Amino acid sequence: MTDPAPRFGGLLDRARSSRLLRGVGELVLLGAALLVFTLLHAAMTTDVSVPTANALSLQAWEKTLHLDVELAANRWLTDHPALVLPAVYYYRLYYLALVGVLVWTYFRHTEVYRKGRRALLVMVALVLPVYWAVPMSPPRFSLPGVVDVVALHSPIGNHAPRASGGQVLYSAMPSMHTAWSLWCAYVAWSALRTSHPRLAPLPWLFPLGMVATVLTTGNHYVLDLVGSAVLVTASVAAASALHHRL
Repeated sequence: MTDPAPRFGGLLDRARSSRLLRGVGELVLLGAALLVFTLLHAAMTTDVSVPTANALSLQAWEKTLHLDVELAANRWLTDHPALVLPAVYYYRLYYLALVGVLVWTYFRHTEVYRKGRRALLVMVALVLPVYWAVPMSPPRFSLPGVVDVVALHSPIGNHAPRASGGQVLYSAMPSMHTAWSLWCAYVAWSALRTSHPRLAPLPWLFPLGMVATVLTTGNHYVLDLVGSAVLVTASVAAASALHHRL
């Protein structure tokens, strides 16, 4: 009688090899998307006048709507120095959550991973035209009295100061820090809502914390955050529509 163990072992090895190849393919796809996003983002204008004018218009809209809380929020943080460094780390290390959600869902919730990955790629594609069409100077540059908390206190990397010439300075609308965190919460919630429904609401604490962080550090306006919510909602809807049509 033939021993089935070698045959089973061969099937297991082939399955692992196939999963490894798929994993490499996913890394290449996401890496390529990140590279294209970075290059196109870098090609944006560095002219200060248009982003500043857009920021002043946004400030006027917020004042009319009684949403102009950025300066007060920033002053609150600077008046509580014990919270400054945690806020800086929260702002800086968001990508750990992004990578963690991708890896976790890839290995444990494959269908959720695919849905989330589609939404992530759509989100990257949708936000670039907005950045090009409406460059926006953040409060730390365009709102008098706002302290650039991350630039002053960040122990990680370099947060571009006002004098730097660079595209990332003028892409405040929408807030991608908030959009990434909303995406993480949506994907984690999607994975947990059937297997661990009591834990499913917890991931939404992450974007709530990010909203507080980007406002108090002077990096975004309230309406930037509204733009982030619209972006993520549109990306999830578009990704779902494309999946059902293709």
